Amino acid sequence: MKFEEFKFEKEPSKLEKAVWKALLNIPKGQTRNYAEVAEMAGYPRAVRAVASAIGRNPFPVKIPCHRVIRKDGGLGGFALGLKMKKDLLREEGINFS
Repeated sequence: MKFEEFKFEKEPSKLEKAVWKALLNIPKGQTRNYAEVAEMAGYPRAVRAVASAIGRNPFPVKIPCHRVIRKDGGLGGFALGLKMKKDLLREEGINFS
């Protein structure tokens, strides 16, 4: 699905748009860490703000924020719960213990 096809209740900020578009560019079956997403979105020095924007993603499965993990390889967070994040990643061939 293309970013322009999503219907948002509230107009996303410039940062949110950039971050959510970057998430759509993470291929199925791959992950990126928060710093990599910040770089992809054009905000390499704003990792915390980017992480917050990821957390505000109103479509957490369709705009695949479950593919974002911590730099140390940990799962990080997920609005729908860590079990759901693990299940979604497992469906894409990525296993976490």
